[in-house]
Amino acid sequence: MPGSAGDGVGAGGEPAPALRRVVRGYLDHLTVERGLSANTLTSYRRDLERYLGTLAAAGVTDLASVGTGQVEAHLARLRAGDDDHPPLAVTSAARAASAVRGLHRFAVREGLSGADPSRDVRPPVAARRLPRALPVDDVTRLLETAGPVTATGDGAALALRDRALLEFLYGTGARISEAVGAAIDDLDVAEGTALLRGKGGRTRLVPIGGYAVEALRAFLVRARPGLVAAGRGTPTVFVNARGGPLTRQGAWTVLRRAARRAGLPVDGPHAVSPHTLRHSYATHLLDGGADVRVVQELLGHASVTTTQVYTLVTVERLREVYATTHPRARDANPPSGR
Repeated sequence: MPGSAGDGVGAGGEPAPALRRVVRGYLDHLTVERGLSANTLTSYRRDLERYLGTLAAAGVTDLASVGTGQVEAHLARLRAGDDDHPPLAVTSAARAASAVRGLHRFAVREGLSGADPSRDVRPPVAARRLPRALPVDDVTRLLETAGPVTATGDGAALALRDRALLEFLYGTGARISEAVGAAIDDLDVAEGTALLRGKGGRTRLVPIGGYAVEALRAFLVRARPGLVAAGRGTPTVFVNARGGPLTRQGAWTVLRRAARRAGLPVDGPHAVSPHTLRHSYATHLLDGGADVRVVQELLGHASVTTTQVYTLVTVERLREVYATTHPRARDANPPSGR
């Protein structure tokens, strides 16, 4: 039975087998050669199913016969929405455009199409939002409310874990997935370094600050052995109360609990998240005079362009300080007040 275009089945029936083969080959390429995450691959697969539905509805049976107008029309429909799908946000539409353009580039490279009809199609660009960084005092309060490194008694093991986790996130700039995925063998507490396994299988060695080292040592020596004994054994650094690996959701819960205690927002547009600590890490390094290229390496960004957004944050802060402290920063002709 024909389905909707959004389900990957157009009014003309199922997408042609040749189209499905190209999509499978492209997704395999992204998995093996590019090492994209499972979440990204799932999103791309969904985006390309909708694209195949559009092509099937138009009677297209191979990518070589697709024109630029058809690509543009498909992306425009994604932004406009239809009876079965709400309009896509700019970021989702940009991802869908990236999936479609990547598919056509792959087809040309593999000799399955002579031209790339998506080459001149520009994806929508979201307004640049500056990452939100916490002031140093707020970070300090957040870390201290997670639990003292000298915790003892009932609940001490989890308090030590919570403090070590948040100190690790802020002390290394790790993504939440990198933190919960870190293994004991990835840490060198004596040297103060950690091996982080980032996006696309990339790894990087980063320093761990003294406060994070202290919190990690307290957790590893006084808490983790007892927690792990309750489970089946796991190589991950951070574990849950049952001795298993701490999940991303579990780490979020730890952070939200500490943020609530510290009086920081846990809901709404300014809610504290694990990425807030990563933003704060980068911003505070730049505020302290770190070179943007060094911060790029520490964050594991493939391009310095991604890191440069943090320089905008520091410039905004400098502008605020200048405006409130420099005697010639005020308006040249202030209102008389009469």
